[in-house]
Amino acid sequence: MRFRVKQRHMIDFLFPVALFFVFALSALTVILLATKIYQSTTENSSLNYTSRTSLSYISEKIHQQDSGKISLGTFSGCDALVLDQDMNGTAYHTYIYAYQNELKEIFLKDGARANASAGQTILKVQNFSMEQVSDSLFSFQCTDETGQTARSLISVRSTVF
Repeated sequence: MRFRVKQRHMIDFLFPVALFFVFALSALTVILLATKIYQSTTENSSLNYTSRTSLSYISEKIHQQDSGKISLGTFSGCDALVLDQDMNGTAYHTYIYAYQNELKEIFLKDGARANASAGQTILKVQNFSMEQVSDSLFSFQCTDETGQTARSLISVRSTVF
C-alpha cells in the first residue's frame, strides 16, 4: 500500500497571503476615507457654530419677548436690539449689542445707566449688524472670528396696533 503524499505548491501559500493583504489594504483605505470625512464635518460644524448660534439666540429672545415691543436703537453708543417689557408697572429694557468684538446683553430698569462694557458676553464675534426691514421683520448678520458669515430674517409674530 502506498501512501500518497500531497504535494504543496507555492500557490497554496501565496493565495491566502495575497487575500489577507488585499483585505488589510481595503480596510485601511476605508478607515482613512472615514477619518477625512469626519475631520471635514467637524471643522465645518465648528466654523459655523458661533455665527449661527448668535442668530439663533437673537431669534429665541425675540420670540420669547414677542409682544410687539421690539425695536432697534442704541445703547452706550452701540447699535442695539431693544426688547421692552413691563413688569408690575415698571418698564425694563433688554439690550443686545456688539461691543469690542463681543455680542453682549444687558437688562436694565428704565432710566438706569450703564456702560457697554457692563453687558454679559454671549459670544465672540468679528462683526454684528442689524436692520429693521419692516414693522415686524428684522434682518441680522453675524461674522464670527473665523470670518464665517450667517444671515437671518426674523419676524415678530405679534404686533401692537
